[in-house]
Amino acid sequence: MASEEKLIAKNKQAFFEYFIDETFEAGVVLTGTEVKSLRENRTSLRDAFATIRKSEAWLHNVHIAAYSHGNRSNVDPDRTRKLLMHKREIRYLIGKTKEKGFTLVPLKMYFDANGRVKIELGLGRGKKLHDKRQTLAERDHKRDVERALRERQKGV
Repeated sequence: MASEEKLIAKNKQAFFEYFIDETFEAGVVLTGTEVKSLRENRTSLRDAFATIRKSEAWLHNVHIAAYSHGNRSNVDPDRTRKLLMHKREIRYLIGKTKEKGFTLVPLKMYFDANGRVKIELGLGRGKKLHDKRQTLAERDHKRDVERALRERQKGV
């Protein structure tokens, strides 16, 4: 991760809903007003996913709000957007997503060092309810330990 990356949006829910096995970086085909809207951080990755159709990767359910100073060049905020990936990565993902339980989940969207919009996709397996409970329990335990350590340091 380069220090020049500027984070646009992060999908916090993805790590709670899925076990992420691998990550991939992809470019996104956007219009000019969409990029300007992203510079204002007006997007949401909630409920977003990616699919592979006809050897092309597509991004679904990403909401990029209409640009505030845009006119008729604004496009549908919820349209399907094409992802730019290497052909060998797409072939690999075709094989993996056909396996039971695997899906492509957007983890974060950011501007790279050259100002291009990139999206980090995770190859994830869905968690069951007991896995989610275990994740919550681990997070609570970690929070309690950190709180106890802070209190101990204050007392010394």
